[in-house]
Amino acid sequence: MILTLSCADRPGIVSRVANFLFERGGNILDAQQFGDVETGRFFMRVVFEASDRPVEGLREAFASIGAEFSMTWTIRDPRVRRKVMILASQADHCLSDLIWRWRRGELPMDIRAVVSNHPAETYSSIDLSGLPFHHLPVGRDTKLEQESAIWALIQATGAELVVLARYMQILSDGLAAKLEGRCINIHHSFLPGFKGARPYHQAHARGVKVIGATAHYVTADLDEGPIIEQDVERISHRDTPAALIRKGRDIERRVLARAVRWHLEDRVLLNGAKTVVFTD
Repeated sequence: MILTLSCADRPGIVSRVANFLFERGGNILDAQQFGDVETGRFFMRVVFEASDRPVEGLREAFASIGAEFSMTWTIRDPRVRRKVMILASQADHCLSDLIWRWRRGELPMDIRAVVSNHPAETYSSIDLSGLPFHHLPVGRDTKLEQESAIWALIQATGAELVVLARYMQILSDGLAAKLEGRCINIHHSFLPGFKGARPYHQAHARGVKVIGATAHYVTADLDEGPIIEQDVERISHRDTPAALIRKGRDIERRVLARAVRWHLEDRVLLNGAKTVVFTD
């Protein structure tokens, strides 16, 4: 089982959690914690064996502690895979990588739908067999209807996480609000620099020495959501914009994959406009 929590920091939290697990025959396998002195918030992630106790009973029993400390908390059985929907546009490298890692067992998720504003023929190089594919085209005058169809599909599939795998459409404020804390985007830039279109061309024009990518939760503020993971790669004056794009694809793939896996493993806790990430 995995227990995560956040609350106002005060003495006794770790003791109460440890005693709770001990009294129910739980055995702690891994525990990570962080007290943010700036915000006064406390964060914790505990992996434990539960002596075959049902997760529902553990949740009911822990509710009183959660209320006492005004916690935001979850207890989850990691054997139950989260339902995921992936949205993509014409660029297919992130979608391909997520599917490859999922098939290899690296990402513990249940892909309930792959959605694109481009037809399935766009992804002829990807094996989509066994994956429900939905082509939902969008135009300037049909954005609201297309988003309504996306939201209906999220509800119908029970998707708990939405991954924007280079989905090149801006979500409306309403849909972003509905997906708060459960929609991950990969931005092809090391935020907050070089925002907007053609970031690699902007970087090339400025003669940068590193390029990067940023995975973050989606909010109504474009590319301003809590950052989960970032990575960079050194470049030189010899690199053309095409070379930057090629190298950037590799960064985007690994950054998005790490962010998705950490979310699936309950390693990411929201801390206002930031995140606390208990990496492995």
